[in-house]
Amino acid sequence: MVCSIIQKSQLEGARRLDAEYYQPEYLKVRRLLENALKLIDVSKKITDFGAYSQTNFVEYSDSGVRFLRNQDVGDFFLEDSDCIFIPEDTYKRLTLKLEEYDIVTPRVGTLGNAAVVFKNQLPATANQNLAQIKPDQKKINPLYLAVFLSSRFGRLQFDWLATGNVQPWLNLSQIVSIKVYVPNFEIQERVADLAIRSLDFYEESKSLYSQAENLLLEELGLKDFEADEDLCSIVNFSDVKSAHRMDAEYFQSEWGRIKGKISKAKIEKLGNLVSLQKGFEPGSEAYQEGGKLFIRVSSISKHEVLDKDQKYIGEKLYKELKKDYEPKSGEILLTKDATPGVAYVVKEPLEGIISGGVLRLRAKETTNTEYVALCINSIAGQAQVQRDAGGSIIAHWKTQRIKEMLIPIFPKSTQEKIAELVKKSHEARKKSRELLEEAK
Repeated sequence: MVCSIIQKSQLEGARRLDAEYYQPEYLKVRRLLENALKLIDVSKKITDFGAYSQTNFVEYSDSGVRFLRNQDVGDFFLEDSDCIFIPEDTYKRLTLKLEEYDIVTPRVGTLGNAAVVFKNQLPATANQNLAQIKPDQKKINPLYLAVFLSSRFGRLQFDWLATGNVQPWLNLSQIVSIKVYVPNFEIQERVADLAIRSLDFYEESKSLYSQAENLLLEELGLKDFEADEDLCSIVNFSDVKSAHRMDAEYFQSEWGRIKGKISKAKIEKLGNLVSLQKGFEPGSEAYQEGGKLFIRVSSISKHEVLDKDQKYIGEKLYKELKKDYEPKSGEILLTKDATPGVAYVVKEPLEGIISGGVLRLRAKETTNTEYVALCINSIAGQAQVQRDAGGSIIAHWKTQRIKEMLIPIFPKSTQEKIAELVKKSHEARKKSRELLEEAK
């Protein structure tokens, strides 16, 4: 049992009496930072985008000005795997705009990430769930500040101050009171330098993965493929009967055009290349604060198993389930529910089990799993996922349909060339994480 014993005088003026507020790890950080400056003391301004009563006229567009949301704020970096944009004229009407070296951090949901905005990411703005911090560069290095806020000393303060029963949130008065350790500028520069080197490897990782994607698309003849803007498709009744589906989504013309392209290569069904093993659902009552990983759909990206909002199970349950549900190096983890069609090749041993919304794909014979995963994540794979996944509220991709996914098979040398670029991308991403942890 974890407990804290505190004096009545320490009850924050009786504003908070809940046990969570006085957890030992929070109290320890507060003692360590007792004499540190407040975030507002090293900032020119801290605000949010609450002026987005203006959001009632914000419409997203395919290009234009970057519009940031919670999920776009990574650990020091801005994520760009699922960017959205607003038109230039809409941006001009907004009062709050991001500038170089601003720091953005979520106020709602998953708290604790803080990302620096760099010049090449502008112009940009954000929604009302993000706070905008303008560091005073005469007092603190913005890159150092972002690293500090993303470190355990910053994250624990975000967690400690958060309120809300269902979804944690912070108001600005809480954010401005976060304590920041400010060492001399020499130390700040050393931390910032590690963070910049981390960013360089992160950008290299993205470039290598993009090269792999482009090489695959060139081989498929899909390099400059654009989605069909036609809003209707004409199909034969025999197609409806054989598909056992008659919804419009299933018969969108996009997959037909893509299939015509990839059919020029040798085609194999996914089920002939890999074996599939579904995960296990122990129930939320089995979740713990620590222990072994419980790898859910939200934990998986095409680049890594994320540590965001991670759940854990106990040692005893883990030992009972690991034989059938623990992923091994070289296997593909594939999501089938909620956000179906995300494929990731396990790079190193993971001590944990996969949830029921995740599949383990084990290669048969000489199947190159990095190549297969990239095919699934490509537009050719995703068009099939969008066609096959059903469910009116939560998307669900049936295992039988997954087995029938079509994978183009190129010569072994081509597959290896593509796979090598993906591997180099993951190596650069790993180096980026290591440098960022060193900075912290």
